[in-house]
Amino acid sequence: MKAIILQFLRLSVSLQLLASMWSAAAEPAPSCASVNFGAHGPYHPVMTLPAKYHVHDFTSNDDPLPDGSWSVGKYDEVRPTLYATEMFQDATKSVDGFAGVRNVHVGLDIGGPTHTPVHAWYAGSVLHSGYNPDAGDYGWCVVTEHEVGGVAVYSLYGHLDESTATLSPVGRQFEAGAVLGGLGERHENGGWPPHLHFQLALERPTTHDLPGVVSQEDRAAALLQYPDPRLVLGPLYE
Repeated sequence: MKAIILQFLRLSVSLQLLASMWSAAAEPAPSCASVNFGAHGPYHPVMTLPAKYHVHDFTSNDDPLPDGSWSVGKYDEVRPTLYATEMFQDATKSVDGFAGVRNVHVGLDIGGPTHTPVHAWYAGSVLHSGYNPDAGDYGWCVVTEHEVGGVAVYSLYGHLDESTATLSPVGRQFEAGAVLGGLGERHENGGWPPHLHFQLALERPTTHDLPGVVSQEDRAAALLQYPDPRLVLGPLYE
């Protein structure tokens, strides 16, 4: 009798686990449509831009400016000449499942002077914080977690300075407008002119990294997973 009861209990536990797994699998993944960003703003600027700034067009050339210039780089832009390092050109390298030769930008860039403060767009907490050392990578980087209308939303702040390590440790709770770090110099930001790479995500990142650039084959899938940052930053360009 005891053996029968034990078998019954094991079967019950197995059925509960299967039901839980089925429920998780059946639950639809978050999408841009599932987050009503407009109902919960206005949001805090991540950087204080002057009234006039340059809007880059990287679709045909590198559109260079002197380091420290105020500028904005576009979301969902094909940048055929900008990403020359191995991490973008080696089609076998993958970040969160996105591989191939990557040249479609799925974040938004804001350029400015080094150490310009970078702010939280919404209240939340630091999920990941660390340093990405490869050439062309983010350098110092913070990933934050927020709840917007009951939906988890994540954001990545890349190309920051070393102050990020002390300002934004994992677990830090903050309000909208809190300083998370500053714009990094070339030696600490992956080798780029000083700028912020800001990216939204609807799937929980596993580390202080996201694929800020994807292949043209993966573009459609990436745009569903990484919404337009202007949903929270406002119309920084047309």
